[in-house]
Amino acid sequence: MTRVRALLALLLSIPLLLAAVDAGAQSRIKDIVQIEGVRDNMLVGYGLVVGLNGTGDDLGDSPFTRESLIGMLQRLGVNARDADLDTENVAAVMVTASLPPFQRVGSRIDVSVSALGSAESLLGGTLLVTPLLGADGEVYAVAQGPVNAGGFSAGGDAQQVTKGVPTSGRLPSGAIVEKEIAFELAGMDRVHLQLRNPDFTTARRIASAINRFTGNELATSLDPATVRLKVGGTYESATALLADIEQLPVEVDQPARIVIDESTGTIVMGQDVRISTVAVAQGNLTVRITETPQVSQPGPFAQQGQTVVVPRTDVEIEEGEGNRMAVVPSGVTLNQLVEGLNALGVGPRDLIAILQAIKAAGAMQAEIKVI
Repeated sequence: MTRVRALLALLLSIPLLLAAVDAGAQSRIKDIVQIEGVRDNMLVGYGLVVGLNGTGDDLGDSPFTRESLIGMLQRLGVNARDADLDTENVAAVMVTASLPPFQRVGSRIDVSVSALGSAESLLGGTLLVTPLLGADGEVYAVAQGPVNAGGFSAGGDAQQVTKGVPTSGRLPSGAIVEKEIAFELAGMDRVHLQLRNPDFTTARRIASAINRFTGNELATSLDPATVRLKVGGTYESATALLADIEQLPVEVDQPARIVIDESTGTIVMGQDVRISTVAVAQGNLTVRITETPQVSQPGPFAQQGQTVVVPRTDVEIEEGEGNRMAVVPSGVTLNQLVEGLNALGVGPRDLIAILQAIKAAGAMQAEIKVI
């Protein structure tokens, strides 16, 4: 009797477990939207990396490195304009960084450096003070520090080994923010939420979830990419409202789409892809041409004759054996479609052609995107 009760309890708990799985498939609002105006800003600068062990730029082939080095020494009180500089321990680099939103003066950000000239490696180098400019030409950060190279290169006259990209590197927390980008989120009376993957259904579900949670009509879906959020009800600032709604779960809808990368043979299919009833046959035609030239020459002690090369060509034509036509029924799921095509022995390259042919026949209810 006890075992029967335990079995009944287990059966009754299965729907609850399935509901928990469905709930886990939902995504938080903070993971599917971004706040309009809250974004990173790209910074760029030009600098010099010093301290390289003979792996820097050749000053004869990189005049910009030579002029930059002379200019830096002059600012430090050293006149090297007429000197015959022949160092290989300096490299000109482009310095890039991303300034996250709400960064305050004095905070640090990561920096990437990439060689411009003929430098072989930035391993062991140190980046000198480099201003980082924004799109408006203003200086927002200053970078300096040791470079963590992305690889190394070593070798001799007969062999060389290279790992990674030794002409680029990073400076973790290598730049200090000198100027803030003004953005007062707390004083805004309305905020626009931008969907990372625009979709009418998802935008409507986001607005509905926010309105149910707040008990007020604060959210409105304007288009598939934008949800307008008004500050009101019990909320006095946009910051407090966003902090409460960003954890709300929303079921994300996605279009039926197949993404194909023909260069690598990669195929990605969404779960809502459906196929109408269609018959599919896949076959391979292989033509093999083998050249086996033979040498013909006269016999020993022959009075006449010459040695010639006689061509011999063998042509073989093979058609895939065992290939057959299969009927794919209407409304099959993604798993059934993949299993059916795998049963035909279809490889990625042939699968791309089959999917495009099914789409051309009008039997596929999905969009094909080739990248």
